[in-house]
Amino acid sequence: MNVPVTQSLPRALPAEHRQRLMAIAREVSFPAGTRLFEEGGRADRFWIIRTGTVELDMRVPGRRAAVIESLGHNDLVGWSWLLTPHVWHLGAEAATPLRAFEFDAEVVRSMSAADPEFGRSLACWVGEIVSHRLQAARTRLLDLYR
Repeated sequence: MNVPVTQSLPRALPAEHRQRLMAIAREVSFPAGTRLFEEGGRADRFWIIRTGTVELDMRVPGRRAAVIESLGHNDLVGWSWLLTPHVWHLGAEAATPLRAFEFDAEVVRSMSAADPEFGRSLACWVGEIVSHRLQAARTRLLDLYR
């Protein structure tokens, strides 16, 4: 499955896989300014934004953290939970009040191991997002050093 980066969860996964994933979702809310995770921390969960905005940031030596990308409705927050060693590659902060669906990474990884087709769909979706975010990080860092 080759999913364009612009596809959010409602269009990215087959309906059956989306329903299985959403069945384990937990609704959460965070006030603006809440750090969801820090670069280098343990990646044990992820979120899909319902309302609000999350800013992804990256540590830059000698500078404050650089905002790499802003995420909104239906966007995936966090991908490091999928890949060993399950450590966050970026940081994330709620830029506005945030409502989201939260997922336990260990449960989703177990579901993926038990159903390879589910796991493949999820991995393809996340892989496209990772590719996009790495390009965004590269572009933002080039802008910082010009």
